[in-house]
Amino acid sequence: MFRRLLPVAALIATMLTAAPPAHAATNYGAAGPYATAVEVGAVNTLYYPRDIAQSTRRHPVIVWGNGTFAFPVVYRDLMLQWASHGFIVSAANTPMSNLGISMRAGIDALAARDADPSSIFHGKVDLEHIGASGHSQGGAAAIVVGDDARVDTILPIQPGPLANIDAVDGPAFLMAGQYDSIVFPALVKSFYNDADHIPAIYGEVRRADHFTVVGDPGPFAAPTTAWFRFQLMGDQEARALFYGPNCGICTDTSTWSDVRRNALVP
Repeated sequence: MFRRLLPVAALIATMLTAAPPAHAATNYGAAGPYATAVEVGAVNTLYYPRDIAQSTRRHPVIVWGNGTFAFPVVYRDLMLQWASHGFIVSAANTPMSNLGISMRAGIDALAARDADPSSIFHGKVDLEHIGASGHSQGGAAAIVVGDDARVDTILPIQPGPLANIDAVDGPAFLMAGQYDSIVFPALVKSFYNDADHIPAIYGEVRRADHFTVVGDPGPFAAPTTAWFRFQLMGDQEARALFYGPNCGICTDTSTWSDVRRNALVP
């Protein structure tokens, strides 16, 4: 009997050995596959895939607004993180971004360069998939720009109060910091509570203060990248972090001190 079982055992061992490895979860906080480049202009600074002229695809756009008295270089690491995942980031060169004027101008400028045969961006800008983000005053600007029909989704980070989210039509991911003493979490929650007409998520980053996102974005890198990968690129693995009954951020209590999703989130 033992000898008869040996071939069966060997077959099972072979099958187990030959089984393909399980798919590793994507680390959205790590740099993406694209080398990056930076172009500083008069109105906006662009962060984008370095070899975009040779790209065989169009790249979605993220427009960015800075916090009060800040410039894009302050958020350089986060901008390059997004660019490494294939996004063209247009960051407004203004320390007073609340009105969103430079952010809208960034979309206009990229549309013009996409249409210009002499530009490295010719035919490479995905103007059908545009997101808006920003920090503090720039977070409010992301909400302001969210009323632009060209903007598909917003991701305000610790947004200031001077914005009306009622005018936004696309999904919103509103981020707060648990220990933020400048834009208190309650202020961000008020935007979330008012966003009952769109799919809206509130995420409060554990132990984050108002300046955690500045320089090395730390815990802000992964969720922001994943949000835009889902909303602007259709990444279904990233979708599972935000949508569904057991969403990734819903169960990750080490990163999040509070997560809320309204009734319009699937």
